[in-house]
Amino acid sequence: MAKTATLYRMVMPDHVCPFGRRALDLLRRHGYRVDDRHLTTRAEVDAFKAEHGVKTTPQTFIDGQRIGGHDDLRRFFGLRVRDPKATTYAPVAAIFGMAAAIALAASYSAFGDALTMRAGEWFVGIAMCLLSLQKLRDIDGFANGFLGYDLLAQRVVRYAWVYPWAEGLAGVLMIASALLWIAIPVALVIGTVGAVSVVKAVYIDKRSLKCACVGGNSNVPLGFVSLTENLLMVAMAVWMLVRV
Repeated sequence: MAKTATLYRMVMPDHVCPFGRRALDLLRRHGYRVDDRHLTTRAEVDAFKAEHGVKTTPQTFIDGQRIGGHDDLRRFFGLRVRDPKATTYAPVAAIFGMAAAIALAASYSAFGDALTMRAGEWFVGIAMCLLSLQKLRDIDGFANGFLGYDLLAQRVVRYAWVYPWAEGLAGVLMIASALLWIAIPVALVIGTVGAVSVVKAVYIDKRSLKCACVGGNSNVPLGFVSLTENLLMVAMAVWMLVRV
């Protein structure tokens, strides 16, 4: 006999709860036949919440027992529930992974070989551009975090708003191998200042901070990730200076 569950979720013309769709999919993937009941007006939603003493929808019931919302349903099935406040390196891993994939693809397209010296150069330049883009998505949020540890930004506050543009500019010029007389000193300065700032904040002062490397409001801890970002810029600047 098929397992059955009852799902109450908000489905209104101006709003369809995404967690309701996810709960429905989760139940079906676990072999449940779902009685999918829609709450189509605000009055129905409010009445349902009052009747069952809950604050949110969707709500799932199995064998007459209320399981709860989407996260509660995941716990019921023994699945991991993401903690929005937990520290994570996932955003940085995604950026560096995508930068590497783009660089290898571009190298293969240009030279017929993915593993070339230019692929390494492009990887750093593309990573810089992607990291810059993340900062520019919420530049005020980035600046607020950056001011907490960057030594130059603490002295010249406007530098916090200049940094993402400088990083992106240096990255683009490095990818193009153009105007290196601009790209090299920019990358060298911001990378060196950034590396020294991270070392002081994390390894000398022992402060526990969030990294602004992927923009504001991230849960990436300040440490080796930001240090790696800055050291890559310094290394790339030195390499291009030698190559030139």
